Amino acid sequence: MTTVELSGKVALVTGASRGIGYGVAEALLARGDRVCITGRNEDALKEAVENLGADRVIGVAGKAHDEAHQAIAVERTMEAFGRVDFLVNNAGTNPVFGPIADLDLNVARKVFETNVVSALGFAQRTWHAWQKDNGGAIVNISSVAGVSASPFIGAYGISKAAMINLTLQLAHEFAPKVRVNSIAPAVVKTQFAKALYEGREAEAASAYPLGRLGVPSDIGGAAAFLTSEQSDWVTGQTLVVDGGIFLNAGVG
Repeated sequence: MTTVELSGKVALVTGASRGIGYGVAEALLARGDRVCITGRNEDALKEAVENLGADRVIGVAGKAHDEAHQAIAVERTMEAFGRVDFLVNNAGTNPVFGPIADLDLNVARKVFETNVVSALGFAQRTWHAWQKDNGGAIVNISSVAGVSASPFIGAYGISKAAMINLTLQLAHEFAPKVRVNSIAPAVVKTQFAKALYEGREAEAASAYPLGRLGVPSDIGGAAAFLTSEQSDWVTGQTLVVDGGIFLNAGVG
């Protein structure tokens, strides 16, 4: 990493050993923040920390829905950096593809535990550890699947819609100390979304007015904005970052 002036701010980014979370961590580090990243795979997390820069990054391995992991991640962040100004809830799962009529309810519960309940848990802990008295910002990574019907990934879409409402609830209750917003990406080129474009990227990208799929830095830039002073009067909002795909929803 190139040398940058430290901002004095600290972020906790969940699900950040790769993909969107890694892109968010990169963006926050580039402006001078220090960052704690989390992820399930300890080896992948260690590699991410080394690549991002171990002088300003720590990693805490664990499953996002595990309350003990949530507590440890926040505690480690406070121990290492003395504060936690920003929380980016990115950890998520989508283990099922198929019609919602046949959805296994146990799978639905797993999706909600990881995508929604864990985000609430992390928000509660960062609030009590630092933000309640010192302020800050929270960004929840939702999805365009949360603002429109998404056939065959219904459980994921419903959970992301819940993330948007969670954003509204937190924004209302945490104001004026903490701003809470969400980002709703369309398809971003990550391992997580590979099944949606692998082997047909050109075809998939042709549906987007901007002519390409998203990349993690697109979401990183949006998260950096929503945790910056430039967005100080923005809370309770969902920023759709979709390459213009929703422009195709009209008639004609």
